[in-house]
Amino acid sequence: MQSDQLNYIPILMQFILAVGFVVATIIVSGKLGPKRSSEIKDKNFECGIESVGNARIPFSVKYFLVAILFVLFDVEVIFLYPWAVNFKELGIEGMVKMIIFMLLLLVGFFYIIKKKALEWE
Repeated sequence: MQSDQLNYIPILMQFILAVGFVVATIIVSGKLGPKRSSEIKDKNFECGIESVGNARIPFSVKYFLVAILFVLFDVEVIFLYPWAVNFKELGIEGMVKMIIFMLLLLVGFFYIIKKKALEWE
């Protein structure tokens, strides 16, 4: 293996440990937990209030649009962290690329504001 590939071994080990912990926790809680079920326990329950009516009420598309836009801009902001960590190593070329990235992000943001996608009715 090359030395670059060896640098990823700790990440792989952490991923395996995290997945193993989750799987072990689910299996152990399933084996040790109580298995008593009844009609009352199997009923739908929402915040201490008994459910009334149909739960299949359609949501406004605006709700999903705002959620998708939040995730989109949140993921794009994640790309700023590695750039900030390697700022000195990237030099002027990295700065120019980040300015282009931020300008594209701002164009998208102003487009969303112009279309009033973030305003509730």
